Parts: sequence; structure tokens; C-alpha cells
Amino acid sequence: MSQEKRLAHLRLRAGILHLIRDWFHRHDFVEVETPIRIPCPALELHIDAIASESAYLRTSPELHMKRLLAEGLENIYQMGPCFRAGESGPRHHPEYCMLEWYRTHADYRGILDDTVSLVRHLCPSGSLDYQGQSIDVEAPWHILRVSQAFQDHAGWNPAADFDANRFDLDLVEKVEPGLPKDRPVVLIDYPAPVAALSRLKPEDSRLAERWELYIAGVELANAYSELTDPVEQRARFEACAKQREYMEKPVYPLDEKFLHSIERMPPCGGIALGVDRLVMLLADVTDLALVTTFQESAPL
Repeated sequence: MSQEKRLAHLRLRAGILHLIRDWFHRHDFVEVETPIRIPCPALELHIDAIASESAYLRTSPELHMKRLLAEGLENIYQMGPCFRAGESGPRHHPEYCMLEWYRTHADYRGILDDTVSLVRHLCPSGSLDYQGQSIDVEAPWHILRVSQAFQDHAGWNPAADFDANRFDLDLVEKVEPGLPKDRPVVLIDYPAPVAALSRLKPEDSRLAERWELYIAGVELANAYSELTDPVEQRARFEACAKQREYMEKPVYPLDEKFLHSIERMPPCGGIALGVDRLVMLLADVTDLALVTTFQESAPL
């Protein structure tokens, strides 16, 4: 790619970040900043933190942002660097920009309304052209239950008989390739075992109030109705710690300050959205390196 084209992509990125902040300003969100180097990353089975001396680089600002909700802030957002070990490829970098926001007294459906509005704000023409495919963001988004998607594309229902290894493999190899590409797709209501910090559905505890967004086949965002039960959250973290130990993965200490704050946290929905991937889509390129800077930095 020519230097001129690369600089154009970086200018586009700057404009997108401005528009993102503009949307949150218009909707009365407060921008916050939380620590990047932390003692206790969230315990999730397949997300590995990068050690930094006696601490870790954050994989997400989630736990600290929820502590701010417990202290009385309401609708908040943050956009900044996060880090994950073992992430490398055209759509995965060990250092990346994450956008997270939380809306109090809302659930995952309310966060979906926010996301639709934000994406449409970033696509004023009503569509997004990516690799020869026109994606209509103004049309109703395609909302597909995870159970139905697996029955259609993989031949089984993970909510009825969950198999962790089979779920991950079939999601990547069978379900995701079969999703429609002409409009945004939302996979909704995940099996409970793959929703570490999500509230379960009251009418069916086999399912969690979680969804993920795909645009042009690219996984872009992950949203929850947030769990606000400190006893249940502690039990999930402890179970995950045992699984990580069995898999010979690092086991991080429990974030006691976060766990003690949950009981004061109001009902809320939250989301993590990959900014680099979003810019990649809007720039119509297939590699994150083309819309980020200084990729010659040493791998983390």
C-alpha cells in the first residue's frame, strides 16, 4: 500500500474516533479513564493477560468501569488500549483499541439499540461497502438466536447439550461462515457456560443475556445484561480459575474490590467493541495493520 493511502486511512481513523465521541456526547455519556496496568484481570477461560512485572496489562477495562457504576456514575464509556496474549493475525493484534460502554437501568436489548444508533451515525449514507459487498445498516438488523444458528449450520443445539470444544470449533468453522453478509447480524442468547459476566435469562437459565455483532462476517462486538449478583460472580470466577489451572493456564487473583462493589451496582447493560476492526471495515481493508500505527513495535 502506498504511503499516501496509508496516511488517508489514519486520517479516516481520526475522523471515526471523533464521530464515536460525538455520538456519546449527544447521548449524555461520561467518558472515563481507568488503569491500563492492573493487579487482577477478569477470569475468563480463553482470554489470557500479558504480565507486566507483578501486575498485568488489562484485557478489558470492564471491572474498573463497573466499580465506577457502583460509585454512582450512570452512563459511561471508554476508548483506549487493551492487550491479550497470543493474539496475532490480520484481525488479531496483542495490543488493540477497545470501546466499552455501560448504560444503567438497561439490559442487552437496550445496548443493542445503542449499537444500531452508533453504527448508523458512522455510516450516514445508510450503507457500508466492504470487499465488494454492500451492507445495509439502515435495514432491520438480522437477529438470530445462537441455538437456531447452530441447528441450521452445525446440526445441534448447544443450549440443550453444551459441549465447549465442539461449540468453539463449530462457531468458527460452520456458523460464522454461514451468517448473512448483506446486513449486520446479531447472534443472541448464548449458552450459559460461555457468558462469564452475563446475567442468565430469567425464563431459561440455560441461556445468558449476551449477544455478538457481525458485520461482513467480521466479529465486532460482545454485549451483556451485566451480572449484579456478587455470590454468583465469585462462584463463576472460582470455577474458571479451576478450569484454567487444569488447562495449565495462568490463574489470576480474584479482584476483591470489584466483587465487593457488585452489590452496589445498578442493573445495567454493557458492551465491548473492537475499534480497530470497525475502522478496518469502514476503510475497506482486510488487515488491521493498515489502519493502526507502528506495527514494527516488538511483539508483546
